[in-house]
Amino acid sequence: MATLPTGTVTFLFTDIEGSTQLLHQLSDRYANVLAQHHQLLRAALETYHGQEVDNQGDAFFAVFARAGDAVSAAVAAQRALAAHTWPEEGQVRVRIGLHTGEPTRTDSGYVGMDVHRGARIMAAGHGGQILLSHTTRDLVENNLPPGVALHTLGEHRLKDLQQPTPIFQLEIKDLPNDFPPLNTLSRRPHNLPVQLTSFIGRESAIQEVKHLLSSIRLLTLTGAGGCGKTRLSLQVGAEVLEDYDDGVWLVELAPVADPALIVQTVASTLGIREQGARPLLETLIDYLKPKTLLLLLDNCEHLLEGCAQLAHALLKSCPTLKILASSREGLGVAGEQTYRAPSLTRPDPKLVATLPLEQLTQYEAVRLFIDRAVLTSPHFSVTNQNAPAVAEICHRLDGIPLAIELAAARVKAMSVEQISTRLTDRFRLLTGGSRTALPRQQTLRALIDWSYDLLSDKEKLLLARLSVFAGGWTLEAAEKVCSDDAVIELKPEA
Repeated sequence: MATLPTGTVTFLFTDIEGSTQLLHQLSDRYANVLAQHHQLLRAALETYHGQEVDNQGDAFFAVFARAGDAVSAAVAAQRALAAHTWPEEGQVRVRIGLHTGEPTRTDSGYVGMDVHRGARIMAAGHGGQILLSHTTRDLVENNLPPGVALHTLGEHRLKDLQQPTPIFQLEIKDLPNDFPPLNTLSRRPHNLPVQLTSFIGRESAIQEVKHLLSSIRLLTLTGAGGCGKTRLSLQVGAEVLEDYDDGVWLVELAPVADPALIVQTVASTLGIREQGARPLLETLIDYLKPKTLLLLLDNCEHLLEGCAQLAHALLKSCPTLKILASSREGLGVAGEQTYRAPSLTRPDPKLVATLPLEQLTQYEAVRLFIDRAVLTSPHFSVTNQNAPAVAEICHRLDGIPLAIELAAARVKAMSVEQISTRLTDRFRLLTGGSRTALPRQQTLRALIDWSYDLLSDKEKLLLARLSVFAGGWTLEAAEKVCSDDAVIELKPEA
């Protein structure tokens, strides 16, 4: 294989629509039809200087040094496929996706999000259709082949990609150009917000939560404030959207102070109105009973009893409903499983001197710090000089996303060395979060205050007693300082 191009390249992905059905229809003749398909595609690639990176069955992955060549090859391929004589009961219709980016070159091909984006764009299409990303469109819109035009299809959510993707279609004269709606997540109803910042790390956590959701109906993400429960829930919701015919719906409970308003909040989110004197919960159950739907109940910790009662009522009556909740603690409902949201991976400051920068910046906490620091100071970067301070910040903040984001926001006014030094007074330092965030997410002190206010009087007494320990403690040690009856009564509830 010739040396593959590096730098900015354009990927071309292809796939035969309905290939499994085609195999059943053609039986023994399928192999010959597939060989003809391969011959036509390879001729188009060769004519326009494309290089075949990989092919698996009926799918091709090719690369071009020039976006214009990739477009010409795609158009030539569709024209050749349309002109070819196929078996009457086995028409071959190929979808093609093009995307331009700067992937990482490896010995076996390419890796990186650009590869995934190109494949997802192709998968959104239909047989005979050519789809482009906006990066490819920008390079070719003023230099299209004769008889070819561009049509905008709007922004679409693609599987495993966080941000909506603008998609464009090439319209070829004398070939079909009317296709059904794209096969994207946008076809599922939802109210998931578009995230303004990137989701960093926790790929394994996402997969674990998705796996758990596949087999249980009530999963609660737990963890301390600021650990990223909400963001993890939203990311999972976006990635499993296609699994729920009736969508994924976020119910934001943080602003709700009265437990009596929980049902009303859920109903309002789903667009359900009260029906006379009929209890709203009954109306909600009737609406959800036939639905295949995922509810994201976010921030349940201050409404635990009410959320538990609602979850129990809905799940026992709505067989294809699932709930993904987030809370400081579990809801305590039969059938519930809890999953503790993990902190971001972080380096040991003692080992930083032995780590190359490339390895240091693979830690999730460091990646998040860099990403958010660049938002406030575009020229920020991790160097051999400031790497120890960055590692120290991420380590001392325990890989907690909110704390790291608040620290990164200080880069516009301080060096990372200064930030690290001032972490001894972190309540004064870690302020100035997003003005659009909830008040408790704007400063570390507000976050701690919110958590403390959720405690009962007995829990506050227990916390005060345990504050004599500088680090962790054993159960036996805790019993020594918390031995009176008022505190011991908490143990069965813990």
